[in-house]
Order: sequence, then structure tokens, then C-alpha cells
Amino acid sequence: MLLLGVIGGPEIIVILLIVLVLFGGKKIPELMKGLGKGVKEYKKAKNSIEKEIDSIADISDKEKQSSH
Repeated sequence: MLLLGVIGGPEIIVILLIVLVLFGGKKIPELMKGLGKGVKEYKKAKNSIEKEIDSIADISDKEKQSSH
């Protein structure tokens, strides 16, 4: 997290230029597509885990209420 405060506009431009040189203009759309799919899968997995945790919490709350 500390590194994020150091990265500014000029640094991002340098990073983008390095990516362009390494992968070339034709590969960048493919990389972005793959990155988009990865982010989508991450969000899907995160939501699934959150739903499962909520479900377990609801079951636990019901058990506590029924035991009183």
C-alpha cells in the first residue's frame, strides 16, 4: 500500500511504455481481455464466498435463537 502513494502520472506513463515495448501493440488488446476476464472471475469468486459466509452466519444465528 505504501508503494501506491509513490506511483504518479509520470511513473504510470513509463510503465505503459515498457509494456508497449515488451508486448507490442497487437498483444495489448489480448492482455487487456485476459485481465478483464481475470477481474470478472475474481469478483465472481469473492461474491460466492461472501454469500457462503452470510449463509453460515444466518444458520448460526438461527441456531442461537432456537436454543434460547
